[in-house]
Amino acid sequence: MLNLFLKIFRTKNVVLSLQKEDFAHLDMNEVGEKIAENVKQLFGGSLAIRQVDGGSDNACEQELVALSNSIYDVERFGIHFVASPRHADMLLVTGPVTRNMAKAVKSAYDATPDPKIVVALGDDALDGGIFKDSYAIVGGVDAVIPVNYHIPGNPPTPKVILCSLLSLLETEKHRSIKS
Repeated sequence: MLNLFLKIFRTKNVVLSLQKEDFAHLDMNEVGEKIAENVKQLFGGSLAIRQVDGGSDNACEQELVALSNSIYDVERFGIHFVASPRHADMLLVTGPVTRNMAKAVKSAYDATPDPKIVVALGDDALDGGIFKDSYAIVGGVDAVIPVNYHIPGNPPTPKVILCSLLSLLETEKHRSIKS
């Protein structure tokens, strides 16, 4: 037990710069309206997200569930979660990828139609977090599949997730304009 605590304190948190400062002054309705505009332009109406748990501690999943409650209600902004990666536009992977889940994460990636957006949600998904050097962990999501975006936090709050989704949708919109 002592070794686990020592490992927790020694593990460096890697936090990528989040451009949420651009959206911090907005309330959730304004963020949602901007998300809805981007979703309409990029995906023709709705963004289908397939969430895959790579072996997490379920903290990020609880924050994703909170996105569907009456406070955030992401469905009204054109975002919905789907049960099959074959129907998804975005693959959202949480947690470090365990050896048992590596094949499942890869299968979900392969089943998601192109063009797909892959997002690693949480610090554990970036590099394995406190579980990084464990025998049971392959590593972060990018050790198994290519990752386009990372939403930092341990776990990120629903507001951070929404602001990050807005940021990545605007980045995707700028990319599609350039090409």
